[in-house]
Amino acid sequence: MSTYTEDKRKVTTHRLWEMKQKGEKISVLTAYDYMMAKVIDEAGIDAIIVGDSASNTMIGNQTTLPITLDQMIYHARSVVNATRRALVIVDMPFGTCSGNPLKSLDAAIRIMKESGADALKIEGGKEIQEDVKKIIDAGIPVMSHLGLMPQSINKYGTYAVRGKDEKEAEKLMADCLLMEELGAFGIVLEKIPARLATEISGRLTIPTIGIGAGSGANGQVLVIHDMMGMNKEFSPKFLRRYADLYTIMTEATQHYIQDVKDVQFPSKEESY
Repeated sequence: MSTYTEDKRKVTTHRLWEMKQKGEKISVLTAYDYMMAKVIDEAGIDAIIVGDSASNTMIGNQTTLPITLDQMIYHARSVVNATRRALVIVDMPFGTCSGNPLKSLDAAIRIMKESGADALKIEGGKEIQEDVKKIIDAGIPVMSHLGLMPQSINKYGTYAVRGKDEKEAEKLMADCLLMEELGAFGIVLEKIPARLATEISGRLTIPTIGIGAGSGANGQVLVIHDMMGMNKEFSPKFLRRYADLYTIMTEATQHYIQDVKDVQFPSKEESY
């Protein structure tokens, strides 16, 4: 299977920009713990997002809103400890970047210093431009997140596709251009029409990473638990499952249980 792992250099924000210039697609997955990050890093993934989706996948919350700054730092540190090549990008959780630039900068500095991450991802456009500017001016790389923004789910009231009407599409384009102007090194475009994502990607010099945004983005990201088939309850149109770990792990657990009950484990060879 052909991959781009021949280049073992550490992936940086500049390398993502170079990949866009060369027309090389950027592969991104989420991770929240040491072992999962180690596997996908060694497999050659270009970037890992320590997403606030850990609120759902690791804690069992219904939305991303409850996860705390301390919890995000914990998950980020675990991923950083395992990663040698991939660029590690950490979500700023809900409430840490919401119109108070100094407070936002404090949270951003904590994540960077305490986790060792390479960059941050921040949801929002024009409304938080002063926060984003303050963080970037402090020397912290920022990836923007626009389109469907899960931290704003209570405002939307739905996880439906964003940017379908002309007014919202125009605002989305304006926000993307603004984030590039402020110095963002990339933008995640979530659940927007493929044609709009292609248009945005063509207008920007920085890379776009799509999730439910078609193939015209400069790269793609999926949540690791969804892509690996560990989550059976989430089946959006954009999701492709590359494995069925839920079934594999269930059957392995049942086999183990049966061996214990039948005194088949441990064997003499497995005993001291």
